[in-house]
Amino acid sequence: MLVPLFITAWVLSSIIGMMDQSLFLLPEEWRPKAIFGRDVRGLGAVLTLLIIFVTGLIATNFFGKKLILLWEYLLTRVPVVKSIYASVKQVSDTLFSDSGNAFRRAVLVQFPRQGAWTIAFVTGKPGGDVANHLQGDFISVYVPTTPNPTGGYFLMLPRTEVVELNMSVDEALKYIISMGVVAPK
Repeated sequence: MLVPLFITAWVLSSIIGMMDQSLFLLPEEWRPKAIFGRDVRGLGAVLTLLIIFVTGLIATNFFGKKLILLWEYLLTRVPVVKSIYASVKQVSDTLFSDSGNAFRRAVLVQFPRQGAWTIAFVTGKPGGDVANHLQGDFISVYVPTTPNPTGGYFLMLPRTEVVELNMSVDEALKYIISMGVVAPK
């Protein structure tokens, strides 16, 4: 009972500590230590949330959208930055889209070898030139790693080798992140 409480407190304390680092963006005379004579824990978190809020306000109006388009245009003109930014933007737009189709459904696949099973998420069908080289009905799946599902493996498997699961994507993610401890009902 106490372990989850302590871990939650530790995670929140770590996040607030990271967010407090945003105070280093301020000139030294504006920092809490200069004003109050000591550091004020959590003030950086407030500043970070304020920056995010103001950025959101700016980005949602006409002027802000134009500013973002200009910034993206500039980023696509820098040779190395262009390829990194375009890839990251495409992935983030897919994962965080309002349509929620990044992971369509949870499935069971044999990975990393025959006889070893893991949960994967259907991401679509192979496309482009890849589809020309695959014979039969294939689907694209993402196999997340445990406990951090942001890392994982992208596979293209014959549909016949994939077992459909009767569980939501959220339930499957909880199951993966908990390393199988929090099983779906």
